[in-house]
Amino acid sequence: MRLTLGPVLFNWPAARWRDFYFRIADEAAVDTVVVGEVVCSKRTPFLAEATPLVIDRLRRAGKEVVLASLALVTLERERRGVAALSSSAGLMVEANDVSGLAALAGRPHAVGPLIQVYNEDTAGYLARRGARRISLAAELPASAIARIVAAVPETTVEVLAFGRAPLAISVRCYHARAEGLSKDNCRFVCERDPDGMTVETLDREPFVAVNGLQTLSHACVDLAGEADWLAAIGVGALRLSPQTCDMVMVADQFRRVLDGAAAPDEALAALRAAFPQAPHANGFLYGRPGMSWVARDDAAPAPPAHSAAS
Repeated sequence: MRLTLGPVLFNWPAARWRDFYFRIADEAAVDTVVVGEVVCSKRTPFLAEATPLVIDRLRRAGKEVVLASLALVTLERERRGVAALSSSAGLMVEANDVSGLAALAGRPHAVGPLIQVYNEDTAGYLARRGARRISLAAELPASAIARIVAAVPETTVEVLAFGRAPLAISVRCYHARAEGLSKDNCRFVCERDPDGMTVETLDREPFVAVNGLQTLSHACVDLAGEADWLAAIGVGALRLSPQTCDMVMVADQFRRVLDGAAAPDEALAALRAAFPQAPHANGFLYGRPGMSWVARDDAAPAPPAHSAAS
């Protein structure tokens, strides 16, 4: 089982973004790191100077680097940017919008979780077009994950195991609207919420988190307790999505569980302490509401690898 660090989804200052990846390169027990702006193309220029430095540092540290594309392409300049990214030599590209798949067809590439793959037929179609990695949507239960894994044995299937789950992307900037601003004159107010802005119901209950154009779960997905299940059904990688907590420690906890050096309960306690800003949840994996927490002892076991295709 490999560990993937997903792209930073939030609007972090360029220096913080750079230093985060530098530390990941030097200290984190991850195999693959996805780098690039996914949510809003207006943020991209701020990272332009640091991006080559980050990629070089990660590669010299022995990490596999994957370049992430935008999740929603609506402008001509964004289309040109995706096309240019798709022609990058020497690095795999992760498509996060179907508009990027045409440019990547026929060459090895990755499919990000915002291209929502819900069944084995879709996974098979993408694999035949060159997808070597497919990061599944966070909403899938273990039974669906097992069927997809069995359908694409030559493709690495990845599951989100830590971080707020990406749920939707929109043309409208929620962050700007919440501040009475327009999308074109947003003043980059999303920078004020480095883990996303909590949205509450009318009853003042936390509901989801907003990150510019993006809607995320309020709860933090945490599958440290199910890592061995996921390995048993053939999942090839777990994705850790960056939050403002100590992601080096997060990666270390998952690696220790996968290596049998730490008990899942020990890791879960450490992860909750590391990111207490939101409740931790695993409901989607059990076919329950995504914001819920299901104790492993109270749930039916995940299907074993040999019955994944049944």
